[in-house]
Amino acid sequence: MDLAGEAADKPVGLALGAFSGAIAGAAFKQAWKIIEGEGDAPDATDEDRPWNQILLAAAIQGAIFAVVKASVDRSGVVAVRRLTGTWPG
Repeated sequence: MDLAGEAADKPVGLALGAFSGAIAGAAFKQAWKIIEGEGDAPDATDEDRPWNQILLAAAIQGAIFAVVKASVDRSGVVAVRRLTGTWPG
């Protein structure tokens, strides 16, 4: 990839990262409401929350963020392939 292509990839990557984070955050909030019936997931420093609840929330959040990121990344490279005919990377 040439320098112009690399320079164009940076803002697109940042935008896709922000988009992924927003989608994952919303999905996690909904998942937590279903799992625990509470609006707010526990933070690691919440004194009144038990370890099992904090670790469960962290595991679910991590899984959701990983799935959303992989989905957005894969969609991006598939779109590039459709537009250019080559697989990026």
